[in-house]
Amino acid sequence: MMGRVLSIAGSDSGGGAGIQADLKTIQALGGYGATALTALTAQNTEGVTAIEAVDPGFVVEQVRVVLDDIGLDAIKIGMLHRVEVVNAVADFFDAADSLPPIVLDPVMIAKGGAALLADDAQTAIVERLISKHATLLTPNIPEAESLTGRSIASVADMEEAAGQLLSMGPEAVLLKGGHLPGTVVTDIFVNKDGAHLFDHPMVETRHTHGTGCTLSSAVATGLAQGLSLLESVERGLRYVEIAINEAPGIGRGHGPLQHGHTVGEF
Repeated sequence: MMGRVLSIAGSDSGGGAGIQADLKTIQALGGYGATALTALTAQNTEGVTAIEAVDPGFVVEQVRVVLDDIGLDAIKIGMLHRVEVVNAVADFFDAADSLPPIVLDPVMIAKGGAALLADDAQTAIVERLISKHATLLTPNIPEAESLTGRSIASVADMEEAAGQLLSMGPEAVLLKGGHLPGTVVTDIFVNKDGAHLFDHPMVETRHTHGTGCTLSSAVATGLAQGLSLLESVERGLRYVEIAINEAPGIGRGHGPLQHGHTVGEF
């Protein structure tokens, strides 16, 4: 099926999230992955210990050369880290003649609690990327609470928040419900045509590092391969569900998923 996907995101030295998870996901789903690194992190399953910024001009140059030569069928945006990077990427998008579908995962907080987005960058993400360039916005509940300024404690709250996020300008929103307590996880997809709820059994595990990165990359890969937005979301959610259930159990903290579960035995 192929499909060329560019991930604009940070590096996870532990390999479970960020650029590393994105590339594994894209490859596992039959796509071709390219990258534009926005930041380097020193992290493992127990948390992030250091972050090294990448020059905004260099971030954009990575995007430019890939688009110019290889071409792109979809873009996934993850950790942007700083307002300077947000603005540089937005400036490039604003000047582009055309862009492929863009899946924006508003990465704000690492699984272990470390802040991955500077405070002044959130407003820029909303005003310059979500409102103008996002095909699909994929926040989890804490991110949605931060973006909307409202508390989310139920599926009904999620539906209201998803509608508020949609009013910010993206074509669609996938609000992930994994942070709510209960035996069932409900994810809500909304666009101009209405809402679609996806229910999954809650998996009791600590091995969920990189689920957001993995899901957004999976959806972007589906779009790059010509699937509809809803089809891409459905396949992406199923891919992540299996990847959690088959997690290898690595590390003392929040362990990574099994991204390669689609790959046969050799």
